[in-house]
Amino acid sequence: MPIDYRIYADKRLVVCRGTGVVTDPEIFGYQREVWTRPEVQGFDELADMTGADSFAVPHPERVRELAALAASMDTSSPSRMAIVAPQDIAFGLGRMFETNREMDERSTKRVAVFRTLEEALAFLGIEGPI
Repeated sequence: MPIDYRIYADKRLVVCRGTGVVTDPEIFGYQREVWTRPEVQGFDELADMTGADSFAVPHPERVRELAALAASMDTSSPSRMAIVAPQDIAFGLGRMFETNREMDERSTKRVAVFRTLEEALAFLGIEGPI
């Protein structure tokens, strides 16, 4: 599966990494599989797309649908999500996701998109490698 994830309970952080061709069903599957777990509610998130070769998203509307699904899973606890997107397409999709999350009144997760892992870790307040 091109999206792998790991939960760092001690850091209250979920890290997912995309590799190869990242597809629409895998993105939605990750969202549902991880963020329905009660033990990760309120955790920060790092989505690292550095290893992704391409993205198979059938329509840009799916980004809005993903943002709405994600916002519907938020808790009342504010949290942060950093997206690492060095490729132009990943950066553009990430910014679309960020904008749609900001516009959804249910959203309690602050999303930001970065070109480097170092910038993303700084946004999340994490020192050292993950």
